[in-house]
Amino acid sequence: MARTRGSKDDGEPTDWVTRAADAAIRQAGEGAALITCASGASPSGPVHLGNLREFLTVHFVAEEVRRRGLPVRHLHSWDDYDRFRKVPAGVDPSWSEHIGRPLSVVPDPGGCHESWAEHYKEPLVTSLREMGVEMEEVSQTSMYRSGRYREQVLHAVRHREELEAVLARFRTKAPATSADDEDAAGGDGFDLGRFPYKPYCRQCGRDTVTVTAYDDETTDLTYTCASCDFTGTTNLATQDEGKLVWKIDWPMRWAFERVHFEPGGDDHATPGSSYTVGTEVAPFFGWRAPSFVAYSFVGVAGMTKMSSSRGGVPTAADALRILEPPMLRWLYVRRQPRQNFTIDLGAEVVRLYDEWDALGRKAATKRDVATLAWERSVSTAAAGTLPRAAVTVPFRLLSSVADVTAGAPELIARAVTGSGFELSSLEDLEPRLARALAWVADQPEKERTTVRTEPDTARLAALSEDEEGWLAALLDRMPDELDQDGITTLVYGVPKLGRGLDLDDPPTDEVKADQKAFFRLLYGLLVDAERGPRLPTLFLALGAERVRYLLGGADPGN
Repeated sequence: MARTRGSKDDGEPTDWVTRAADAAIRQAGEGAALITCASGASPSGPVHLGNLREFLTVHFVAEEVRRRGLPVRHLHSWDDYDRFRKVPAGVDPSWSEHIGRPLSVVPDPGGCHESWAEHYKEPLVTSLREMGVEMEEVSQTSMYRSGRYREQVLHAVRHREELEAVLARFRTKAPATSADDEDAAGGDGFDLGRFPYKPYCRQCGRDTVTVTAYDDETTDLTYTCASCDFTGTTNLATQDEGKLVWKIDWPMRWAFERVHFEPGGDDHATPGSSYTVGTEVAPFFGWRAPSFVAYSFVGVAGMTKMSSSRGGVPTAADALRILEPPMLRWLYVRRQPRQNFTIDLGAEVVRLYDEWDALGRKAATKRDVATLAWERSVSTAAAGTLPRAAVTVPFRLLSSVADVTAGAPELIARAVTGSGFELSSLEDLEPRLARALAWVADQPEKERTTVRTEPDTARLAALSEDEEGWLAALLDRMPDELDQDGITTLVYGVPKLGRGLDLDDPPTDEVKADQKAFFRLLYGLLVDAERGPRLPTLFLALGAERVRYLLGGADPGN
């Protein structure tokens, strides 16, 4: 077996991904032909940032196995054969008529896909590809309806009493029907309310059925539907009209797909939960439970716990409008799966980009757990390095420039080059520039910077003697071509000149007070506010002519 990457004897940093990959490899055993790392999700609504942890947890573990040169696949099961449970906010209430039907047959609320399930799968898959996540996708509708699980279904039904004995040990609720009821028990003492297989009604398509009889010899299952009063019979050996109940279905799939690693939410790891029960059900199908990692809640700042069955929850696509793909990957891989965390797509974004850039600089000289997370974020074994800007400009600067210039390309280029960055074109700033523009556009109007279109003649007419002197000194010394260092020195130095000092002299307490007053004056005259983006950035974005005009100089149009 390949030596475990990140183990103590090779001096490599060790993180949760390393340990989870070790467990998956041990589970597969020496010389495994293929190591399967599995994820699963029900496309019942927008696949939000909480669901994304399911996909990325498996992705990072599979990537680590692949980096060690071992055969591996990321298998993702779409639970699109699950029932449609409720109508999310914002969807036509008439969709309630589809409650109980498989997600794969419920019509797309937007009319752009063939089903409800496909409507919510497609944007998530697109986002995952943008993040470098490659996976083998399986539709549970296709698997069940094609008869791929037919033998497994029959096996579960034949062993229903033993399986029920396992499930009963973990069950806390009272049985759905009484085992003393001869009809409910089907005549053989087995409670049909606990039957391991549930068909969808052949007439209305809903799962609102009650099993009334089962014949082991013919494999005929008879049921009645509470929604449409239909009574029907389905033959489990020849027809594929339903699915196993979840706590049997999941371990059955572990065995069918030969799964070695699969994570799940905290709720799957509690006593009596799906994974706990599954560990005892899996041996009935000739398999053992895969290695397991439980993961915790992911929130979004300003929102309560996310649910895919209600509308208005941020998705990966929403986050990727603001965050570069490696950054979104990093938010998940840098924390232990059991750690809760919150994603803030608002004010914290600027600080987050600063932290990300600092980590990238650190990764060039040091290897530790933090930089290992960075390495896992910026590249994949299959795709290599993910797209990144040819010229890394701080998001703080780009967002300020995008704000002040209202996204005008030529003004952005002028401000960025004036700040000391060499560009062949604005493409050198992608994919970060597009995200800065999107983030600025999302900010509340009161947080945006509005540059004056005309000079504030009333304020200019009411300048104090000191203010007149400051503006005169600034306009007299400001060059036609601005650069970051020069304009910074000048803006901070003008109040020094007013106190008889040189531009490079350290400021006195009086000068510091004058600087604050001068800055307030400049902000008021340029953007009609007491504060705004850094003044050097503002000057660079507007250009010398525009600044002169707004500060009382000549009209640049003349």
